[in-house]
Amino acid sequence: MKFPKPYTLKEIANLINSEYVGADDFPVLGMNEIHVVEPGDIVFVDHPKYYDKALESAATVVLINKKVECPEGKALLISDDPFRDFNALTSHFKPFKSAHVLISETAKIGENTVIQPNCFIGHNVTIGNNCTIHSNVSIYDDTVIGNNVTIHAGAVLGASAFYYKNRPEGFDQLRSGGRVVVEDNVDIGALCTIDKGVTADTTIGEGSKLDNQIQVGHDTVIGKKCLIASQVGIAGCVIIEDEVTIWGQVGITSGITIGTKAVISAKAGVSKSLEGHKSYFGVPADDFRSKYKEIAAIRKIPEILEKLKNI
Repeated sequence: MKFPKPYTLKEIANLINSEYVGADDFPVLGMNEIHVVEPGDIVFVDHPKYYDKALESAATVVLINKKVECPEGKALLISDDPFRDFNALTSHFKPFKSAHVLISETAKIGENTVIQPNCFIGHNVTIGNNCTIHSNVSIYDDTVIGNNVTIHAGAVLGASAFYYKNRPEGFDQLRSGGRVVVEDNVDIGALCTIDKGVTADTTIGEGSKLDNQIQVGHDTVIGKKCLIASQVGIAGCVIIEDEVTIWGQVGITSGITIGTKAVISAKAGVSKSLEGHKSYFGVPADDFRSKYKEIAAIRKIPEILEKLKNI
């Protein structure tokens, strides 16, 4: 998430009432999570296990809960609670704005696009040409939709990320200031839910087709011409490369990559990154040849046990 204008380190520190290490006028251009940071961004870290990763990332400002040696060319914001202060910055730069009409006055809707009754179109939404948005679709603020997109009834685009910190008093949600971006020629089935990024974009690539009742987690990037069947659940920060096929009720864990033209059979559980140009099934998912060998070995267990009895 980029700020509307450059800020100084001192200005950002004043917003969250924190100490800082670096020049008062050190430039701050935005804020992002670790996997999408760029120079000029703030990244937060609140556990020693991840200090080095944050300090060595592309981010040039690190919001951290301990005063450590500052890498050359970077700056630090010292906070007793980086999670809280990252939320405070999100709330400052992307505050929630309530709606008073079904289609916001700030929404931009292209030519020949049809919006069916009872849809909600939030602030700063952009919808391209020749789209069809069926009834009872909710499109949250800042969502970007390309041309020739069809979204079926009951879909929700732009809900908050499922991202929580466990505190003694309960779960504290990391606030979402990102977007959903749907590229051209995408079809989204009925009752699909696509969460916006925490600070960046959740993206559905050009020409991809989503069946009904699919969940896409925050910051996930689905490539071009992917085919995803009903009841698939995709966690946050997943990269699905181009022309991947995912059949019904597949579950995919966070932070992994599915390679180009991979095929994942129904009910598979994907717990690690998968190479492209292969077919997979099972829990945990593995390529067909390995999985069939595993099944064959399991079927031999009774025979092996019987032989052991006779020794």
